Amino acid sequence: MRVADLMQTDIRTAREDITLADAIVTFVDSHVYGVPVTDRYDRLIGVLSITDILEAAAECTSAEDRNNLFDRTLVSELMTLHPKSISGDTDVREAARELVRCGVHRLFVVEREELVGVISQSDIVRAVASSYI
Repeated sequence: MRVADLMQTDIRTAREDITLADAIVTFVDSHVYGVPVTDRYDRLIGVLSITDILEAAAECTSAEDRNNLFDRTLVSELMTLHPKSISGDTDVREAARELVRCGVHRLFVVEREELVGVISQSDIVRAVASSYI
């Protein structure tokens, strides 16, 4: 089975130039814990996770600091650069090994420099539990 057989293709992204407050709306609306970050040309340039946001919020020493974090910090300031990506033709077992090796929860599926999908640990577990693999 290939990554393309399991990947999610309805992908919500966050632009690098929006605030964390706006990115959080994307998380809530999409029911996800991480989103790919794109530049103004829709190229994949990073990834932002709930963990990134929570870690930054934990460092705030006051409510004002937290408000400023959410309202004034751009996604580009907090995102992780160079997210892990994979081809849709990759075997799912190899994708699972890559997730474990890299210690990440999701791999972005890129074809010809275009973001076409995402495969997560949950997608693979769901397939195993349903006996698709």
